[in-house]
Amino acid sequence: MSSETVKKILLAEAQSDKKNSDARRRSEEIISDAERYSSIAIQKKLGEANSRLSQKREENAKKLEEYIKKADDECSEFISEIEINAVKNSDKAVDAVINGFFT
Repeated sequence: MSSETVKKILLAEAQSDKKNSDARRRSEEIISDAERYSSIAIQKKLGEANSRLSQKREENAKKLEEYIKKADDECSEFISEIEINAVKNSDKAVDAVINGFFT
């Protein structure tokens, strides 16, 4: 009878060891799968972020181009006004010199 009990105990221990081993293996598989899936998710998010970054860079480049054009137009207009005023002032100065010379 005691040998039968010992056999049952040894069998139960063997089954327990097998279940523990299987559980450990399955646990490692779950962790490995989770790492793989998280790596894929991270790569996907990085791809999305890079795509958004490229889009923002393009938008900013277009805005910069518009700002540069606007600033250039405003500067050209301001320079034209200065040139017109310079010509007027030059004409007035010439007239003043001529009037002063002949009076």
